[in-house]
Amino acid sequence: MYDSIIIGAGHNGLICANYLAKKGWKVLVLEKRHLVGGCTVTEEIGPGYRASICSYVVSLLLPEIVEELELKRHGYKTLPRNPSAFTPFEDGRYLFLGPDQKANYEEIRKFSEKDAEAYGRYEAFLERVAEQIEPILNMRAPDLFPLPSSWRKLSLFKRLSDLKIAWRLQQAMKNLGEDLPEALELMTGNAKTILDRWFESDELKGTIATDAIIGSAGPYSAPGSSYVLLHHVMGSAGGARGVWAYVEGGMGALADAIASSAKEKGVEIRVNAAIEEIMVSNGQITGVRLEGGEEIKTRRVASSVDMNHTFGKMVDPVHVPEAFQKAVKRIDYSSATLKINLAVSELPDFTCLPGNKEVGPQHRGTIHIGATPDYIERAYDDSKYGYPSKHPIVEMTIPTSVDKTLAPEGHHMLSLFVQYAPYELAEGTWDDIKEGFADRCIAEITRYAPNVPGSILHRQIVTPVDLEKTFSLTGGNIMQGCIGLNQLGPMRPIPGWADHRTPVKGLYICGAASHPGGGVMGACGRNAATEMLKDGK
Repeated sequence: MYDSIIIGAGHNGLICANYLAKKGWKVLVLEKRHLVGGCTVTEEIGPGYRASICSYVVSLLLPEIVEELELKRHGYKTLPRNPSAFTPFEDGRYLFLGPDQKANYEEIRKFSEKDAEAYGRYEAFLERVAEQIEPILNMRAPDLFPLPSSWRKLSLFKRLSDLKIAWRLQQAMKNLGEDLPEALELMTGNAKTILDRWFESDELKGTIATDAIIGSAGPYSAPGSSYVLLHHVMGSAGGARGVWAYVEGGMGALADAIASSAKEKGVEIRVNAAIEEIMVSNGQITGVRLEGGEEIKTRRVASSVDMNHTFGKMVDPVHVPEAFQKAVKRIDYSSATLKINLAVSELPDFTCLPGNKEVGPQHRGTIHIGATPDYIERAYDDSKYGYPSKHPIVEMTIPTSVDKTLAPEGHHMLSLFVQYAPYELAEGTWDDIKEGFADRCIAEITRYAPNVPGSILHRQIVTPVDLEKTFSLTGGNIMQGCIGLNQLGPMRPIPGWADHRTPVKGLYICGAASHPGGGVMGACGRNAATEMLKDGK
């Protein structure tokens, strides 16, 4: 009999297990795949070539988690990237951005003196907003809406707790002072309007705009896209706020460190253990049944997979109120994300900045391919009709520029994060078109680095359908539900159930489906454990 079973050994599930075990709970983690990590994994794509298959950089991971779980002692090591961004242009120019403000000024003024002056103020504004928002990530979201009692009966303690959290949110907003109106626009508006107000050069706006569409199926002109922009400048795991880093050994090394910390606390982890059913009797969790028939008893289950898989496939609908079921079915999982991992014999040689015998600054950070506002909008235009972008947006990283553990000496790994690749196609299937689309993505890179196609030794294509099938991400959505205004904070995963609990007593949500959402942050798992421990008392 376990005190709790965690479904899914992704980073959130493992973090939740850690915090429960720290308080003496007997915890079992069940993972359907052959290794831990969920989307935070490192796997071979060819003999001697290892790739971060899905997630590929880290910044959002809460520093409290790194310290409290002693992850560095368990092998977690970040490798800073400087500069953090490189954007090549076909006219021979290029743009670097990084943590050095003076260097940023000199780079941006190549395109606009006005933008060079404004960029420092823009970053300072984002930091002021992030400073107030980030603490809110460390707590559960409050349930504030006056929903009918038939939806959920709230105790007086729960109502008072929600009001306390809401007061902390109000204080955070108050601390923004005169920045508040603009901050509210940043959290609710569209990135295009905001970037157009701050900057005039398409080269800078396009480079920044890609952060507003990561994991999204919409354009950067869509309402709510500016929050995605803010979401990607929070966190300090890369050494400073908004700075992203590689993990030595790939992202799987982070999952291994969290798993090692959990095992040290007595957590039992089983792989190749897919769930057939979450068992319920009289509204109370009684255990889980694995594929093959094995039953394991517990009175508490925390699911780190998305709501569709949890309630659509694992829990018998008879145990869930109809209104709750309908709300779960309304969750938006729209996605247009595809990942390509390449093993190459040499570094890309960029026409605008030649040289690939040694690692240069153009190889260390995120390389933005197709980073102009019109290019981004036109790429989206194709996808809204169900077609992969004719000219896709590619964010390329080269982790081997700083991490020597992933490929043989002199060889490298290229990680391509691609949009737009809609889950639902107007014609054909992803099995039919994925090779051709990958060729199209590589062709976009070739416009800037002609040597890339001839250097490819192995390639792996992870389509939206693959993301769903392999990693249980409905619709291929890497956030376990879109990060839109209707699916944030008190509305995540659904209104009335933002506190990691569910209508089934003893069943909790601890993955990115819950507040504060996607990214390798860990707050979902940590916050869920906090609520479970409260109930355990």
